[in-house]
Amino acid sequence: MTQFDAGKYDIAVIGGGHAGYEAAFAGARLGLSVIMFAINLDSVANMPCNPNIGGTAKGHLVREIDALGGEMGKVADATFIQSRMLNRGKGPAVHSLRAQIDRRRYSEEVKHRLELQENLDIRQAEVTEILFNDDNSVRAVVTHTGGVYECRAAIIASGTYLKGRIILGEVNYSGGPDGMFPANELSDCLKNAGIELMRFKTGTPARIKASSVDYSVMEEQLGDDEIVPFSFETEREGLENKVKCHLTYTNLETHTIIRDNLHRSPLYSGVIEGVGPRYCPSIEDKVVRFADKERHQVFVEPMGLSTEEMYVQGMSSSLPEDVQTKMLHSIKGLENAKVMRAAYAIEYDCVNPLQLYPTLEFKNYPGLYGAGQFNGTSGYEEAGAQGLVAGINAALKIKGEEPLILPRSESYIGTLIDDLVTKGTNEPYRMMTSRSEYRLLLRQDNADARLTPTGHKIGLISDERYNKFLEKEAAVEAEIKRLEKLVIPPSEKVLAFLDEKGSTRISTGIKADELLRRPEIFYKDLAKITEMPSLSYDVAEQVEIRIKYSGYIKRQSAQVEQFKKLEGKKMPPDINYMDINGLRIEAKQKLDAVRPASVGQASRMSGVSPSDIAVLLIYLENYGRN
Repeated sequence: MTQFDAGKYDIAVIGGGHAGYEAAFAGARLGLSVIMFAINLDSVANMPCNPNIGGTAKGHLVREIDALGGEMGKVADATFIQSRMLNRGKGPAVHSLRAQIDRRRYSEEVKHRLELQENLDIRQAEVTEILFNDDNSVRAVVTHTGGVYECRAAIIASGTYLKGRIILGEVNYSGGPDGMFPANELSDCLKNAGIELMRFKTGTPARIKASSVDYSVMEEQLGDDEIVPFSFETEREGLENKVKCHLTYTNLETHTIIRDNLHRSPLYSGVIEGVGPRYCPSIEDKVVRFADKERHQVFVEPMGLSTEEMYVQGMSSSLPEDVQTKMLHSIKGLENAKVMRAAYAIEYDCVNPLQLYPTLEFKNYPGLYGAGQFNGTSGYEEAGAQGLVAGINAALKIKGEEPLILPRSESYIGTLIDDLVTKGTNEPYRMMTSRSEYRLLLRQDNADARLTPTGHKIGLISDERYNKFLEKEAAVEAEIKRLEKLVIPPSEKVLAFLDEKGSTRISTGIKADELLRRPEIFYKDLAKITEMPSLSYDVAEQVEIRIKYSGYIKRQSAQVEQFKKLEGKKMPPDINYMDINGLRIEAKQKLDAVRPASVGQASRMSGVSPSDIAVLLIYLENYGRN
């Protein structure tokens, strides 16, 4: 194949999915010239699995992406068809926004925004090779047609395309998601360069025709009356739900059909080699693993406003088509369901993320970054978060500025990346609130307070948006101080209010903030007993949460300070772990392989014990004295 000079860019982004587009936007908006490649431009920002954004912990990631200056939340707000806040019955730390998205509109919206973005070109082509300089730094990327695009950094955001293999019962073939071509050559290039790859698997359920579903026997799933947007810049007025979702269940007949056909399942016959996601198992895996359960939830959700396709959430499968049809028809409301797209599993290559720095740059290949499912994660939100960080860091490195490394104590994005590069993963990684030890501080409602200053410092948050953020924070602090000084007297009106709320009566005056700390009393209730200012929803929400949970927040903040002390103890880059007396052999090997940046990162590594950390601290005290 003849190669030819196709252009010169600062950053080449390989892949146009959710990691790819966030990386491309970030690099271009920071003033770098960027080219983003997609095997098919119609697949940009595609949602090959469920067309929804957010969900438990994932909603946190989207709001953090927005607070840093990313695009996912804004596009979701512009294209959602139903919005719900999950876990409202629990504390604010686990409240998570989830929106059903119009799949085609989302993809079209992202593509158009990319086309309008300055400093950014998008190109339909498969990248088959990355060229390196003698020092292993990135020099160029090469497409399947021979185009050589010089670049100073490359970000691999290949999703599930790398050596993609579709598996459907006894049938399997080379392919990408949704009938797209796979990317078969780049894997060999990476392996030849000495990069360690892994093989993972994910799956998706069948799509069925809306008119073939009997919704009358299903439970309606309605959106929220008061819609909370993902982006802190989106106005609440005018947001509305446009569709209903529905809930039904599998049953004993469904489970019998599955068990009777397990011998035909590639998951159990050995056809599937890749490791699948533990927290999003196929229906056949759920039936086997949870044999005591008589039923599993099945959500029937629209794919968009301009299609009759419905997504059958909870029925991911790689069973043969005839079995899929039988098990669908055994479910209440789906007895006559017409399948439009069969469920399938897809295997793909990804990288061992222990080869990456917390900036998502490869340790041994300067200028090469990984993001999204290529790094061993699952989910659009995890991908978008990594793409944003990779794009930012590639740009900052080229500009000669300090990198962005988000501590796990300040964001779920930081937790996600720290888990990947410190512990690695042996299965598709999914973000959950339980993964963070600081989740009371890392709520979705305060993502702007945690990350907007960082986004502004980097250059992705405008001065106008930053000033609005500062005004909001000032309003929150002012109202908290007012309530700390305001005394509520034990008047008949107040006592009647307390009786109505089932709250203990007061005999003397009580500060308003103390009253608000009572679990049965909310900020909006105070208007019934005292004059209250007119505040925006966001300000009032922050006032209530910060007062109600102030004790817990202070305790967790103290834990963060301890965490920062260990993070502040940096590990010298030239340290020879094999020569440190007192370290266990396993710890020496793990530390030498990962080469943590700090004692804090070392303490979170599997195979490194508290006693090993004590040895490291003593070693560091004497380091450099000899």
